[in-house]
Amino acid sequence: MKKLFNEFKTFMARGNVMDMAIGVIIATAFGKITTSLVNDVFMPFIAWIFGARDMTALNLVVREAVMDGETVVQEAITIGFGTFVGYIIDFILVALVVFAVVKAMNAMKKKEEEAPAAPPEPSKEEVLLTEIRDLLKK
Repeated sequence: MKKLFNEFKTFMARGNVMDMAIGVIIATAFGKITTSLVNDVFMPFIAWIFGARDMTALNLVVREAVMDGETVVQEAITIGFGTFVGYIIDFILVALVVFAVVKAMNAMKKKEEEAPAAPPEPSKEEVLLTEIRDLLKK
């Protein structure tokens, strides 16, 4: 049992596992932020434009329900596009943020690659030859 625990501890201490765990935690938090932004900011505005109280209530009725008094004979057929629009906006926001992060990372990598490397230190022989040359010039 102790060997299994030590093996698990070694596995968890690896850098890529910890990076992945941090990424999942940040993604979860970011998902909540984008969901709130879509549901609490954008969707009420869009619902206001369409004249609805709630975007989930925006439906396209293909066929009305058939009623026989109080009994429903045939259910209504509706296309609920309000929720679908919400998911599309949520996806677009996440895609924009991922695009911005990838673009920033690529720019940093490009800048890092373009940065001139420091010239290598001259060897002892080169230093001595330079000194000899300078002395001969005098």
